[in-house]
Amino acid sequence: MPRLESKNSMHTLLTFDTQDPVFWVSISFLLFLALLAYYGVPRLIGKSLDARADAIRKELDEARRLREEAQALLADYQKKANEAENEAASIIEAAKREAEALAAEARKSLTETIERRSKIAEDKIARAEAQALSEVRSTAVATAMSVAETLIGSRVGGAAGVNLIDQSIKDLKGKLN
Repeated sequence: MPRLESKNSMHTLLTFDTQDPVFWVSISFLLFLALLAYYGVPRLIGKSLDARADAIRKELDEARRLREEAQALLADYQKKANEAENEAASIIEAAKREAEALAAEARKSLTETIERRSKIAEDKIARAEAQALSEVRSTAVATAMSVAETLIGSRVGGAAGVNLIDQSIKDLKGKLN
């Protein structure tokens, strides 16, 4: 029995009943597909899909190109940042060396200035000592001459005493200078 049913259902599929709405829907659908094929709609749909695929492919290529450019720019900026860091480090290092050199030069200049001023002060002291010594000598000479004149004048009299005093003064001046 089941076989008969399947033959009957097969038979019902193959039979055309013009009263059945499924028949007319099927005919309409087939005509619609034929009409679409006649006007080349599948070809237009294919072209549209191909165009869309090409557009997507172009967008992907453009995105890939932009990504590569962005990566190249990033690498370039990273390189520039590293160069800037290295340059800043070298500038800082040079500034440190220059500051150390300036400090050493300032110390040297200060030492030279101190030495020069010390020498000037020592020279002034030496001149003051020499002047004081000269003043003491001249005072001593004046006092010695006065004392010698008084002594010679009181012990040796007359013209011989005056000659002796003059001769002693001349000798004394020659020995002191």
